[in-house]
Amino acid sequence: MLSSRRSIVGGCKNRLAGQITANLTPMVCLLVAVMLMEANVWAQQPSVNDSDKQTIELLVRRIDQLEARVAQLESGKSTTSSVTPEPAPTPPAESGTTGQQQAAIEPEESQRIDIGKTRLNIRGFGDVTFHGDSAKGLHFDPGIGTLTGNTTTFSLGQLDLFVTSDISDKFKFLSEIVFEAGLDNSFGVDVERYLLQYSPNDYFNVSVGRYHTAIGYYNTAYHHSTWLQTTTGRPFLFAFEDSGGILPIHNVGVSVTGLIPSGNLGLHYIAEVGNGRASSSPNVEAVQNRVDEHNGKSFNLAMYLRPSSVRGLQTGFSFYHDNLTPIGLPTISENIFAVHAVFIRPSFEWLNETLLIRHALNGTSRVFDTPGFYTQVSKRFGSYRPYFRYQYVNASEVEPIFPEVGLMHGPSLGLRYDPSESVTLKVQYDYTDLPHRMPINGVATQLGFTF
Repeated sequence: MLSSRRSIVGGCKNRLAGQITANLTPMVCLLVAVMLMEANVWAQQPSVNDSDKQTIELLVRRIDQLEARVAQLESGKSTTSSVTPEPAPTPPAESGTTGQQQAAIEPEESQRIDIGKTRLNIRGFGDVTFHGDSAKGLHFDPGIGTLTGNTTTFSLGQLDLFVTSDISDKFKFLSEIVFEAGLDNSFGVDVERYLLQYSPNDYFNVSVGRYHTAIGYYNTAYHHSTWLQTTTGRPFLFAFEDSGGILPIHNVGVSVTGLIPSGNLGLHYIAEVGNGRASSSPNVEAVQNRVDEHNGKSFNLAMYLRPSSVRGLQTGFSFYHDNLTPIGLPTISENIFAVHAVFIRPSFEWLNETLLIRHALNGTSRVFDTPGFYTQVSKRFGSYRPYFRYQYVNASEVEPIFPEVGLMHGPSLGLRYDPSESVTLKVQYDYTDLPHRMPINGVATQLGFTF
């Protein structure tokens, strides 16, 4: 550091000496010329007045001072030229901080914001399906798990971007951004999940934002990707709200989960509080993302166990409650009871769930019960996995929330083939029996992928 400062001073002296010498040389010559002229005049005249004498004396003193200054600078130049110059240091940043100060600041910034830990991770999922059935008009197609028309068609499925980020050791961010084509063939964008998660330990984990309601098993095990699930579409009980589903699949609020100390039983709990689903009109957005229709909040309580003695087994139950306020009807108390038992291993899958949706009109004795269940089994043979599913839903024809559902049940038979770890091909046949109408026969071929 000392040698750098000497180098700076020496360079400054060299430049200053050069500039002063260049500027003073004409001035000295001018002064000498003036003095010679004055001396010549003085020699020709018999006497000089006092003002001229004072001027000459001042000029002489000024010349002496300038000569002394030039000699001093010349001496300094010769001294500094003998010192080996060193490279000039890097100029300081515009903020005025030195390199050492910046070096001290940068670790502090990196400690507060660790780019490696907050790195954004994006995983994508998509599918294309060719499907058709014998139904007429708008209806639910089990082959794609959503509403469809009466023509055979190629359909673009959901393009799902699964976004995560580890903000810190205990805070994480998670979201699902879905691009999806509607029945009008235009694409829309939905933020299906949007969560900030805090996980200090295995016994307490809290998520705030938009989540999949923990009703039963399927809704939290399989999210917005057909690639993850065995079949081409979700069971009708767990169809999404904008696909004709009858459950509050999404909710906005707080979800708390954790492990209950229970030894080998592996007991877990779930507690959720949220806005619930909109019910004032079937034409409004079902998920209340920003404004709730009323001050009351929905809640959901669930427990399940995963015994370590039986690998792959999970059994549990859940209870969901909300108050619905459809226009023109009394407030409806909604209670949803769900029980599930699943057994999943890499080469074998058996899913079983039963639900009961109860709508009671407050102030009256009218109660509407909608039971439903599904069972699904599959077995993997190398890259092939044949599967079978049977589902059943029975809603009243005068059900106040979803009167168009009615009774529907039937089997689905399919085959999943995985040519690679990221691509899957499925073929599925569906038979749906409906009251007072002809049964629906449908076939779907689906190409799913992840990237």
